[in-house]
Amino acid sequence: MGEVGAERRRNGVHKRPRLEEVAARVGLSTASVSLVLRGVPGPSEKTRQRVLKAAADLGYQVDRTASTLASRRSRLLGVMVDVHRPFHAELVEHLHTAAEGVGYDLVLSSLTRTRGERTAVETLLAFRSEALILLGPTMPADALVALDNKAPIIAVGRRIADAALDVVRTADDDGVGQVVDHLVGLGHRAITYVDGGKGVIATDRRRGYRTAMRRHGLDDRVRVLHGDHTEAAGERAARKLLDGERLPTAVVTFNDQSAIGVLAALARAGVSVPGQVSVAGYDDDALSRLSCFNLTTVSQSAREQAQHAVTAAVERLDQDRLAPREVVLTPRLVLRGTTAEPA
Repeated sequence: MGEVGAERRRNGVHKRPRLEEVAARVGLSTASVSLVLRGVPGPSEKTRQRVLKAAADLGYQVDRTASTLASRRSRLLGVMVDVHRPFHAELVEHLHTAAEGVGYDLVLSSLTRTRGERTAVETLLAFRSEALILLGPTMPADALVALDNKAPIIAVGRRIADAALDVVRTADDDGVGQVVDHLVGLGHRAITYVDGGKGVIATDRRRGYRTAMRRHGLDDRVRVLHGDHTEAAGERAARKLLDGERLPTAVVTFNDQSAIGVLAALARAGVSVPGQVSVAGYDDDALSRLSCFNLTTVSQSAREQAQHAVTAAVERLDQDRLAPREVVLTPRLVLRGTTAEPA
């Protein structure tokens, strides 16, 4: 807190500084100062810095409750996030940046093993979120459409066929197809896929694997093992492979967490990667980039997805766009150290 704020404390003055005091300090109108403090685009960078310095010196803090009541708008975007998925954490970081850039803030509501999507969504609505950005929602499309009547819904990461909703996603089938193409190009033929369980995202990625294998004339080599999005699922799948008569030369998994589980199980069994078995994941999350994993994977462009999601929400809220829109980004293969030519 600045010198004025400190002086207030020394003199026993606890009265909260007002917006008018900040405006008087910099010689601007309260409306201009309010724009800066709410992060709304418009004021110049020089003006913004002057206002922020004056606010800090005075110890001024934005009263979000009063601002909300005055405008009858919360300027909050609600985000449903699965706390167990590292990729969701990256999306949230980029969503914060994108939202702040257009004068909005985020409210987060998490999914856990005991807290489902409906509870998470109800919490976001209770906090007066103006639009909801749902990361990888699994609830039925008709339920999402019903929610869209309460607040604009932007579904991130999931394909929703024939539904009047805003969707931002990558082409998951194409992403897995790129991995298979890469492995076949290295000379692999025995390529096993560890599935992601139920849901549209898992279905699309599984289809991408099957389609790519058929495209390369490897129909008889298709093998899909049951799994989900966790490391434990990857470990279980790897143990099943280890118990078989012969290991595949390559394993592709639903996501990076599952791939890390595969790597752990193979390492414990003394199977070298990529010397004996190549492994590839999907998501390009923070763990995949660690030197101890150095995982070949597929990037979903978290920054771009977040920017498109916030843009879609703002267009619905501030520009009265009614027609839903689907943004499909092209995934990108990221080559690292867990894939190589078969022995």
